[in-house]
Amino acid sequence: MKKIFFAFLILPTLLFAQHTVSGTFSPASDYTYAFLYEATPEGANYVNRAQLDSLGSFSLTLDANAKPGIYKIVYAIPPEENNFDLVYNGKEDVDFSFSLEEGVNFNESSENKLWNSYLNSMDVVNQTISNFYAKGGKDKNAFSSIFETLKDTQKQYEDLAEGKLVQKFIKANTPYMPSEYEDLVTYSKNLKANFFKHIDFNDNFLRSSSLLTDRVSGFVFGLSPNTDLDTYKAHVDIVANAVKKGDKDIQVQLLELLWQEFKRRENHDMANYISDNYLLSLAAETGNQILEQQLVSYKNTSLGAVAPDFEIQTEPSLKLSELKGDKYYVLIFWSSGCGHCLKELPKVNDFMKTVSNTKVIAYGLENDAVSWSEEIKKYPDFVHGIGLGKWENPLVQTFAIAATPTYFVLDANKKIIAKPYDVEGLEKFFGGK
Repeated sequence: MKKIFFAFLILPTLLFAQHTVSGTFSPASDYTYAFLYEATPEGANYVNRAQLDSLGSFSLTLDANAKPGIYKIVYAIPPEENNFDLVYNGKEDVDFSFSLEEGVNFNESSENKLWNSYLNSMDVVNQTISNFYAKGGKDKNAFSSIFETLKDTQKQYEDLAEGKLVQKFIKANTPYMPSEYEDLVTYSKNLKANFFKHIDFNDNFLRSSSLLTDRVSGFVFGLSPNTDLDTYKAHVDIVANAVKKGDKDIQVQLLELLWQEFKRRENHDMANYISDNYLLSLAAETGNQILEQQLVSYKNTSLGAVAPDFEIQTEPSLKLSELKGDKYYVLIFWSSGCGHCLKELPKVNDFMKTVSNTKVIAYGLENDAVSWSEEIKKYPDFVHGIGLGKWENPLVQTFAIAATPTYFVLDANKKIIAKPYDVEGLEKFFGGK
């Protein structure tokens, strides 16, 4: 009877066993907290956090009802740049070691260890393929041997992943395997054409992970050493065609990712190519008015575009397009309540006294005119204007202003020819003239 009673006591523990996510960050002095999120196709849900001990270690106990799937560890800010995925299958603990130099290595969790092992094995085979073509790539027997190894490796890991969540990762990552000898040009062409062949863009498990974004970014920015516009456009076109297999939301997500990256790299031509050919229409179709406005504003204020016209002053009326007689115009959006602006404007004032044939237009984004009217007295050589409503002023969206001060350099025809980040960037621009 005692044995039966004991069995009933341990049964709930077996049925509702709690598992842990633990890890060690090194060097320990560089990290403070680890945040755990449950990833979803729409974003991420906060689960818990833990403070790291003196050795850089932590442990979090998952709720007994924690769902299997993709989870994210965030270890620094900004969170979108300092995180990594892990797979939790609801059956085992997850333990890892992490450093910026080595990345993440899993000590416990068959799912994550298998995925990492797969990636490492495929890297070895891919390096062999690269070496083969680097040495001329003429030996057909060697070619067949290499790609037979690739095929066997893929098959072996798919079999090992049977019944595991990571099998979806492994199958989605299936590489192109030619059935007969191909020279480098042919192989490269077919590799690109088949890069996304095995990805289901509607699969929620894949969409919750970073696999899709990593795959798309790696294809556009890492597959070829060429960074000319034609190569980038060809890569973007392949991505845009591939993601059409998914719904509109995933199309927007992945194409916006590329748009943001080209924007960060200040590649205006490519950012606007994505917007004009794909993203702007998708934003309209999905009712994403915020993204639509961002795309339009960015294009209107890209290098080479004529600056949107607006009324600088009302009494008497003066529009930007009406300014005449100077070779350059420096347009500054600032605010009298912005401490950084109050430090930079005197420097701009002093520097512009050394630059000829240039006029400064200082447009204040203000809640009221009280402080602004006093501040502008310090800069009598500037053309001043005020936009009430501050961040609600329409020009904030028109010129895609995210912070003050924001600088634009215009030529005599009001075409945008530079967008300096700060006064030092302004000085650098005119120093090269």
